[in-house]
Amino acid sequence: MRLVLFFSLFLSLLSCGRYEDEGLQVTGKIGELLIVADDDIWNSPEVKKALDSALTRFIMPYFPDVTTFELIHRNHSTFDGGIKRHRNVLVINMLPGSGKSSAELNFIKDGWAYDQAIMEINARDKNQLIQLLKSKTIDQAHNYYEEREWKRILDRFGKERNEHVQQNVKQTFGIDIQLPDGSGIVSSNKNFYRIEFPPASRPIEFPNIGKQDVGTIWEGVMIYQYDFKDSSQLELESLLRARDTMLRYNVPHETEGLYMGTQYVKLVYPEMTPATNADGSVKGFEMRGMFHFVGKKMHTTGGAFWAFHFVHPRTKKVICISGYVDAPSTTSWTHFLREIQAVWKSVKIV
Repeated sequence: MRLVLFFSLFLSLLSCGRYEDEGLQVTGKIGELLIVADDDIWNSPEVKKALDSALTRFIMPYFPDVTTFELIHRNHSTFDGGIKRHRNVLVINMLPGSGKSSAELNFIKDGWAYDQAIMEINARDKNQLIQLLKSKTIDQAHNYYEEREWKRILDRFGKERNEHVQQNVKQTFGIDIQLPDGSGIVSSNKNFYRIEFPPASRPIEFPNIGKQDVGTIWEGVMIYQYDFKDSSQLELESLLRARDTMLRYNVPHETEGLYMGTQYVKLVYPEMTPATNADGSVKGFEMRGMFHFVGKKMHTTGGAFWAFHFVHPRTKKVICISGYVDAPSTTSWTHFLREIQAVWKSVKIV
């Protein structure tokens, strides 16, 4: 109960917008979690392993692996200046004189920038710290950091104007979604839209070399619908069959005879779980997996997709919002997948 109360208090403080009024926005990259700890704690193999297990997880089933967070470090003496406004911060305080029987995880109420996610661990020794990092409490902390990532993006998209695109989506599908500024409809019919986000360029990160080049990342969302008949249509294999049919006729490759399809190899076989939109008003299923272009016996490019399926309560159609990311495998996909997640989480019935 105490942890729940901390969550409620922290969220209410964020909603008041005091830091937004002062113009202090968060810093750092999406997908980074800053660990503030003494050097001997950060460099401890036991602590490092526990931190990685607790906070560096994977968004499945993508290849290369997509981590929820990359852990970066500052010690207490260098945690100063602009770095204090990092978007996600976990402060580890070692208190040898503490009489507490176990480590505590708390929220820091007043951060250094608007919409930060900041927590602190107070522990008497390494054993207490590691025990907490292996507990269920850290699962709640990890989930909270994850939620703040896509909600920040959703808030940003909500402030950007895409009235032409959004109005078309409303009229065709009876839903509203938030999109990044500059998004545009590149193909459409009465049951299928493909919307591209503005092209983004990010440094390509080569192992052991660093950032050496710039690669173009293509991402966007496809929205499609078809008649709902019974609940069997919402099973994984049924949704995949419908997906492949829709993509075959609506997402051709620039090479004649190729079209977008789903990858079904065991390593990246699509996974599905129950999910809701941001405010919980739309219940459905999220699906994650990989796509590639099929139709000919030749090597083609591909990427990741993250989709949300639900039944529209008014039109009685199955609606799918399927985001895709086509990016170099040498750069992290975390940022772009979080943008896709924010879009489908934003959906509302109109």
